[in-house]
Amino acid sequence: MSDKKVIVVFGATGAQGGSVARALLQHPGFEVRAATRDPKKPAAVELGRLGAQLVKADVGCPAEVEAALRGSYGAFLVTNFWEHFDKSTEVKQGKMVADLAKKLGLQHVVYSGLENVHRLTGGKLTVLHFDGKGEVEEYFRSLGVPTTSVRLPFYFENFTSFFKPAKATDSGAYVIGVPMGDVPMDGMSVADLGPVVVSVLMNREEFVGKDIGLSAERLTVQQYCEVMTRCLGKTFVDAKRSPEDFEKLGFPGAPELANMFRFYLMKPDRDLALTRRLYPQVLSFEQWLLKNKAAFQAL
Repeated sequence: MSDKKVIVVFGATGAQGGSVARALLQHPGFEVRAATRDPKKPAAVELGRLGAQLVKADVGCPAEVEAALRGSYGAFLVTNFWEHFDKSTEVKQGKMVADLAKKLGLQHVVYSGLENVHRLTGGKLTVLHFDGKGEVEEYFRSLGVPTTSVRLPFYFENFTSFFKPAKATDSGAYVIGVPMGDVPMDGMSVADLGPVVVSVLMNREEFVGKDIGLSAERLTVQQYCEVMTRCLGKTFVDAKRSPEDFEKLGFPGAPELANMFRFYLMKPDRDLALTRRLYPQVLSFEQWLLKNKAAFQAL
């Protein structure tokens, strides 16, 4: 009988869960139970080919989640606010998993959490996709579930999607519209989350009960632009956008993201040294950029 620890990875076909599942599959001490709503989708099939056990589990379905968790040592949980833009739904999903983790006696849950900004600021600032995760962090702890919360910073990958550089019509340069002014912003590749989580699981006694703020590098927008200019052979400049400007852009989620950047301007706790201790090969922004130059070829 295998003495490997079974880890249930929720959102296993997404960016965070996929990174965690792949890192765990490379470690001889773990077995991966990949929880996904659609075990037939290509990303799930690929995880199965790599050795993961595929299970159908929607974080909105208690019976499926309980079946996925039964008999496991631990779990990695990530919830997705942006799927429904509803904090209460995210909190309900997280609390349901916490209740089942308590009921089934899981030994270690690693939760992709964030700060409860509303509570931290005495109600002065609300960031729904942070606050809900913060409530879930608190709930796991209140139940006594052995939990570690990993708090990711701004994804480097956001520069290829939500914050893709836009070409300025007047100068021909590419502008970065991240509203941080001259305040440094922590960043990290989401692909590096997996090895961090493996290290946390391997060092349970040190990290149970802890909130870990992750960061690979802390740069101003101007410094991000300088790295991109140097590595990509095009000119990148800071759009000098404020959170107020960003809020007025009018797309769904703009006010929510503007409030996120307002919180970033308060310099939340992200630990560069600890992140590097957990995963010494974590990529700097320049290393990530050079590895992913193809993603910017269409600019």
